[in-house]
Amino acid sequence: MIFIITLILLIVGIITSINMKKAGRKQEASISLLVVIAAAGVALFNMFTVIPAGTVGVVDFLGSVSDNTLKSGVNLVNPMAKIEKFSIKTQEIKEVMSVPSKEGLSVQLEISLMYKLTPDKANDVYKEIGANYKEVILIPQFRSVVRGVTARYEAKALYTASREKLASEIINDLNSLVAPRGITIEEAPLREIVLPPGLTKSIEEKLQAEQESQRMEFVLRKETQEAERKRIEAKGIKDFQTIVSEGINDQLLRWKGIEATEKLAASQNSKIVVIGAGKDGLPLILGNN
Repeated sequence: MIFIITLILLIVGIITSINMKKAGRKQEASISLLVVIAAAGVALFNMFTVIPAGTVGVVDFLGSVSDNTLKSGVNLVNPMAKIEKFSIKTQEIKEVMSVPSKEGLSVQLEISLMYKLTPDKANDVYKEIGANYKEVILIPQFRSVVRGVTARYEAKALYTASREKLASEIINDLNSLVAPRGITIEEAPLREIVLPPGLTKSIEEKLQAEQESQRMEFVLRKETQEAERKRIEAKGIKDFQTIVSEGINDQLLRWKGIEATEKLAASQNSKIVVIGAGKDGLPLILGNN
């Protein structure tokens, strides 16, 4: 529209300038020339469009949508065409919804959806859905998929470790629906899950009981290992005593007595050493007193 107006002003300005010159009205002719120059500048400016970073442009010329999208930067375009700009950055939708569980309970769920538009599909999205594709297709499909997925799980599973699996299923199911339309789902983090108060309490009590049971199993394993250690230690002591007792006999004791006698005989304090006190006796040692 602006281009058409400037084009009209340009034509009118040229005609007016020529007529003013013929009439000898130089001042009016100069003003008309300035109008022509300004209109030409505006018309030239409208032949270029700037697409911001993280955005693509769809060219719509009188209802005919181009198959090629405009990339970020300065682009030369038909000045009479409409340029619809689409963000291809990651965007977020936040939803708070009441969803059913497998048991039929109503669970309050606060969830986010991270998504982005596929750049090469922007023109198809514009032709088939429109610029408000988020409200037309994405949000309704998102709500439907979330309710369908949560209905497969028991309420306690939504409250425990199955949350990651739940989010993964939401992403996969939603991608299968909207990816062919040019929308890519990146993440679906579950921010908060609110269960009915009575159910929350029973789940917490069960989790606490399971943790206590696991702690007791650990204590029992530790005590069993300690008992096994003591048993092995006692067996080792017993084996040692058996080996030592089997190695001590009369011959060894006689030999040790002889060794002791020799050492005492060599001592300066000893005076009289009588070898043998009987058939199997040890030496008799007499002092100097």
